[in-house]
Amino acid sequence: LFSMQLQGAAILRYLGEQVPLIYCLETEPQQGEEEQKVEQRLLYPLECFLFGEDPCVGLQKLQQYNSSSSAQQCGRVFKEGETVYSCRDCAIDPTCVLCIECFQKSVHKSHRYKMHASAGGGFCDCGDLEAWKSGPCCSQHDPGTSDECVMDPGLRERAQMLFHLLLRYMTDMLVWKETYELSEELKVKEDTYFCVLYNDEHHSYDHVIYTLQRALACDQNQAQIYTGRKAVKRGTLSSCQQAKDNIRHIIQIPLRVEILHTAIMAHQTFALRLGAWFQKIIGYLVGLREVFCQVALEPAADNNQLCLISRLMLHDAKLYKGARKVVHELIFSSLLMDTEFKRQFAMKFTEHYKQLQEDFISDDHQRNISITALSVQIFTVPTLARQLIEEGSVIKVIIDTVMDMMMEHLDSNNRFQFQGHNPDKFFRVQVIFHDLRYILISKPSVWTETLRVKFLEGLRTFLHFLCCMQGMEEVKRQLGQHVEVEPEWEAGLTLQMQLRHILAMFQDWCSSDERVLLLAFQECHRALMSCTNQPFRSEPTDSYMCKQILHARPYKVSEEPVSIHLPISRLLAGLYVLLSLWFTGVCLCVFQVQLNFTELAEQPLRCVVLAAQVCADMWRRNGLSLVSQVYYYQDVKCRDEMFDKDVIMLQIAASKMDPNHFLMLVLLRFELFDIFNDNCSSKDQEVLKQWNRLTEEMLYLIIIIAGERYVPGISHVTKEEVTMREVIHLLCIEPMAHSSLVKSLPENESHETGLETVISKVAIFKKPGVSGHGLYELKKECLEEFNPFFYHYSRPQHSKVCDAPIISSSLKYRLVFKKKEMFISLRPPVPPPFCPAFSNIVYLLCCDIFIHILKRIFQKAAEDRSNRWTEPMIQRVCALLFMYLLIDTDVFAFSETGSRHGKSLFHFLTKMKSLPSLKAQNDMIMWNLQMFEVVKCLREKSSPVASFSVDHSKLEESVQDKEKAERKRKAEAAKAHRQKIMAQMSAMQKNFIESNKMLYDNVPESSSQSDTAGVCSTDWEAQICILCQEEQEVQAQAPAMVLTACVQRSTVLTQNRGKTLSPKGTYPLFMPPDLAVGTHTGSCGHVMHATCWQKYFEAVQNTTRNRLHAELIIDLENGEYMCPLCKSLCNTVIPLIPVEPSKLNYFSGSCAGRFLEASRRHCHGSSGLSLSQFVLFLHVIPDRLDYDDDDDEIRCLCGFSRSITEMLGVCATTVHRVGLQTAPNDLCPYVPVMSWNTCAYTIQEGGARVMRPRLQPNSSLLCLNTLTGEFICQSHRKRLPVFLLRSLIVSLFLRLRAGVTGFCVEGVKRGVLPFLRCAALFFNCLTGVPPPEELSGTTGHIFMYLITLIISIAVFLCVRWCENTAISKALKGEMQIIRYPHKRNRLIDLPEDYSVLLNQASHFKCPNSSDDERKHPTLCLLCGVMLCAQSPCCQEQLNGEEVGACTAHAAICGAGVGMFLRVRECEIVLMASKTRGSPYPAPYLDDYGETDPQLGRGNPLHLCPERYRKLLHMWQQHCVLEEIARSLEVLNVMFPFEWQML
Repeated sequence: LFSMQLQGAAILRYLGEQVPLIYCLETEPQQGEEEQKVEQRLLYPLECFLFGEDPCVGLQKLQQYNSSSSAQQCGRVFKEGETVYSCRDCAIDPTCVLCIECFQKSVHKSHRYKMHASAGGGFCDCGDLEAWKSGPCCSQHDPGTSDECVMDPGLRERAQMLFHLLLRYMTDMLVWKETYELSEELKVKEDTYFCVLYNDEHHSYDHVIYTLQRALACDQNQAQIYTGRKAVKRGTLSSCQQAKDNIRHIIQIPLRVEILHTAIMAHQTFALRLGAWFQKIIGYLVGLREVFCQVALEPAADNNQLCLISRLMLHDAKLYKGARKVVHELIFSSLLMDTEFKRQFAMKFTEHYKQLQEDFISDDHQRNISITALSVQIFTVPTLARQLIEEGSVIKVIIDTVMDMMMEHLDSNNRFQFQGHNPDKFFRVQVIFHDLRYILISKPSVWTETLRVKFLEGLRTFLHFLCCMQGMEEVKRQLGQHVEVEPEWEAGLTLQMQLRHILAMFQDWCSSDERVLLLAFQECHRALMSCTNQPFRSEPTDSYMCKQILHARPYKVSEEPVSIHLPISRLLAGLYVLLSLWFTGVCLCVFQVQLNFTELAEQPLRCVVLAAQVCADMWRRNGLSLVSQVYYYQDVKCRDEMFDKDVIMLQIAASKMDPNHFLMLVLLRFELFDIFNDNCSSKDQEVLKQWNRLTEEMLYLIIIIAGERYVPGISHVTKEEVTMREVIHLLCIEPMAHSSLVKSLPENESHETGLETVISKVAIFKKPGVSGHGLYELKKECLEEFNPFFYHYSRPQHSKVCDAPIISSSLKYRLVFKKKEMFISLRPPVPPPFCPAFSNIVYLLCCDIFIHILKRIFQKAAEDRSNRWTEPMIQRVCALLFMYLLIDTDVFAFSETGSRHGKSLFHFLTKMKSLPSLKAQNDMIMWNLQMFEVVKCLREKSSPVASFSVDHSKLEESVQDKEKAERKRKAEAAKAHRQKIMAQMSAMQKNFIESNKMLYDNVPESSSQSDTAGVCSTDWEAQICILCQEEQEVQAQAPAMVLTACVQRSTVLTQNRGKTLSPKGTYPLFMPPDLAVGTHTGSCGHVMHATCWQKYFEAVQNTTRNRLHAELIIDLENGEYMCPLCKSLCNTVIPLIPVEPSKLNYFSGSCAGRFLEASRRHCHGSSGLSLSQFVLFLHVIPDRLDYDDDDDEIRCLCGFSRSITEMLGVCATTVHRVGLQTAPNDLCPYVPVMSWNTCAYTIQEGGARVMRPRLQPNSSLLCLNTLTGEFICQSHRKRLPVFLLRSLIVSLFLRLRAGVTGFCVEGVKRGVLPFLRCAALFFNCLTGVPPPEELSGTTGHIFMYLITLIISIAVFLCVRWCENTAISKALKGEMQIIRYPHKRNRLIDLPEDYSVLLNQASHFKCPNSSDDERKHPTLCLLCGVMLCAQSPCCQEQLNGEEVGACTAHAAICGAGVGMFLRVRECEIVLMASKTRGSPYPAPYLDDYGETDPQLGRGNPLHLCPERYRKLLHMWQQHCVLEEIARSLEVLNVMFPFEWQML
């Protein structure tokens, strides 16, 4: 032992000497130099001491003796944002997850799995036998290997000594305080200090940089280096103290700054490095891991000291983020990898649980980097959870911790009041409820006595917490003046949502053991009776109705305080239902004396009445807070533990109370007792309206109590049948997507709804198209289960379902017997029978008070007093009467009471049948009258089936005959009316033709030909302005008509992606052959007057400037606007130019025609054209198409109106400005060049997409080419044809040579055809000469027609072309040329399975950062590069501004347009500039035809080719900018996203 102590002291002295020499030097070491010194001078000697020899030799021996020992658990620690997988079929709970490598090698890949982004801090559960029902290990972590290992005693002894020394050294350094002093072995003589800055979550990144710049007088780049945990000042103690004061005094909330000795700073840095070294060493051998765990958990020699791991846990909140991660990963790789040590660590964790949570509450970091996040790794293990309950009373510990932290919110009545609470602290307290859910997530199959005692102890503690919620935040109806300040309500509802699953889990645990269930019910009832908010506050009184007396205390919801928070009452209702399943009625009699069901039903009834009064607008002056509470009370997020439990408690009371007394209590609480007793009247229409609405809600409640039985325990139904009924009623509203159905169904503690097990039985799946999502449609045979009074319908849903097409078209025909239909109104279906414990509920439907209620409403309707009844009221009364007659007829059909009441009701129904105001309900009334006859037959003991069949068939026949006759009469009347109208129209048409016969005689025949051969019509057709709707012909001297257009830079055709063109210096006169960056012009084709457009544009600028974030949608400074008709994004206009036929005279036209005819005959007579024949054609064609330079007729633009000239300038200036990204300048010599540039690029882009070289004469390209000719004519005067055609022919043969392999015929055709298409498009648009019909096809001799069309016009240029030296160089291969045909650019190929992309993203490493912070791998769909988005590490300078990696990449790759896939978010991002972008659905769909942004649902995703093709077309057709504008217009963004930082 003494020798070991000496060795330990020697090691410490060695560290004291070497560590300060390596870390925290005055000058920053080179990258990798510091780590190399650590490995050689520190870690290598420690490993030599550990193994007693060279580490490599020692490791080889360990592997030789322990070849069968390997890690059975993966234990990979997840980073924030990393994708993890959970198997829905095999996982014990949703917290059991796999890393992507283990998932790919496991059997779960073929199961139903989910994937989501990890919050960080967890680790892979592969190899954990308790985490999986089957397939616990992947192929890499096969459990067949054994953990037993052979370990040399000397190695164990040395490891124990070294681990104890280094772990204590590491702990001392990490928990260091400024008041501590170094040990003698670690002291140094140097007396220098560091001022150390710790970053936190309170201050933003920019805030810290600003503070450091002011405090330290450094620049921004230096301040960015200091962020994190950095030493910002080195010097004497006083200088560091001064720097500390400067930093802390600049901002209101000071940053954490400490002054540390340089040696301490160095040792702390090395202590963190030891954490990674420990993980490596204990990973070599299981025995080494066991030694480390023993050292970490062994008690300290001093009893006042904690073990080392406890010290690290308790100091966790004071550590900075990097140190926390090291400690947590060390715990993951050691203590949590072994079952026994995991149990010991769990006990330590539970022992310090309260302190750890208190530290977390006051901490500023998120939970995923807090030691408290380790609870999910401990509490979710079933066997470990049982041990912690039995040995550590963990349920009580957790609830006591929550209670202590919420004591400050208790009021004088010992109930919670959250007015003025701290939201951040309250949120952190709620996180503790996750731990309680983890403990309860797996109910025990075997109960021990200790487990019963400890569980009930925890339940009592939980009930004490619920007592503080029972009746909290009471509200009182505001009268007169509206409430001035809305009360706090979100905290209480949030707390209720957190407890929703926990309450269900407690009930689930209780249901697994009858003794526990019985004792839990007693404890819950005792807690309810001990609550401070007693249900009654006054003495009871007697109420009389129909010879019935109710002895109850008066209470009015509209006058006294009421609360919707009743967790104990609802828990008691749930336990009662479970008790009714376990015990017979005899055992329940024990509680009959003690349980006052009137009191038990009181508060749930108040909640239901409160919701009804809010629905009746009686609480309007209480503001929106109460409306929101009532909404969530009945919403799917809360209703299963709020509204549903209240209904169950009322059903319990209805089954045990006298039915007359129960209904009288309901009338009293709804404040309708006096109304139905005729003791109250009013002429106030508002009051009458409220009474009617309350009556509707009261009747609805009776329907729910008597008819809603789909709860296990109330009737004999299964959970699957309950889910099926929910799905049926949801699909009755409208066809729904899978995700919408899941959101509308309640989830269990495992986040499962049970939808997959029932959906195929009730619905048909309709696959989605290119957009939208897949939908489930209800099967027709399931419509019989539809209940129009379904109690989970909200008011909007109930209104919507009544108008739903599937209901209106199908449910009018309700199946009564097989193959028999009857036309009736919507009525509820027959529900399943009650369980014996609830069978007495049916007596509500035959008691005196119930009949009295029906009679009073029928009487009001029969008297036709419209202000005393409503149509919904009659609907619900008829539904109740239907239940009275049909549901449980055998209970009271033969009773005298039923006979007496039936006669009076039959009398009212007979009278109501003839009322016009009740015509809508006539079918239901007729049905009830028929059922009265059936009941009468039953009472007379005749054959019920025969009587019913006869009566039903008679009624059916009468109804069907009546309908058939009515339909026939209407059809005949409609036919006669149509014939009469057609006769009148025919007569009017004949009269018009006769009176205007002269006009029809002057109309030319359609086959007449134009005088000018080969030239289209002289003028455009008359166009209608989309703004003023006036028609105008397009003429040269008329005011300008313009097309909306959008000019944008493009790289769609690029053959050299990444190449950029600078506007400075020389710019190519024409488009370069690689088409690197072009200027594309497109138009939606809508026409306006130029004056109308100018007025519209000015109005847009004036109105848009006042809109919030309008600059995100349209850029006003750059002349953008939305098309008035189709809302396409535009930034310029193109004037419409008429085509003048005189520009091509008869002689040139006839020559061209003869040449075309000759070449056509040659083509028909030969199978192909060789290169020599092609060159011969060029030389033999006479030079007859050359124009005289002095001929004025070659001027393409002359005599245009001033309006057209101005619009030409507007368009040309926009093209120049956008294409060169420069300021507008009309005098710039590049203006005509850029006009030709956009013309050439747009033609080539159109030629690449369109197989047929035809455009309509009114295409925007015609105007664009005319515009081009006008500007080039200004620069080159009268040489326009020569100027243009020379460039075309030169380009033709450059491309001809480039695409030829050995100058074969097919190679010539393939290489030259793309150019010929573009040339034909250009010729057609410029001249208006229509192409021959042969060019409309895609087969035959299209190549020869195209080439003869070009050659016939430009033969004279061939000689000049042959003299060009560039041609000879190209033919000799002395110059680099672009080969034709161009490869058409497409988006990159994406994998079919999205998990492949996630796997690629998991291996992505930022090129500019080595930290473990969350990254956002983003894939460029244009080139396939993976980028690091939304991270400061990869920001670049673009035009003097800091931009993100995606923005910088889009500027080079797509000329500012980007299309990126954010892999971990499964979302497309469209970018058009530094400031504009929008999200777009990814082309990956799950099995239900839906996208999954943010991987929120986590279903497996597969590539949809149609949607990816749609993305491709959007990019190729230059619609990205337009899609962004449309998206932003719809989103109406309040807080703009900084797209330039993406």
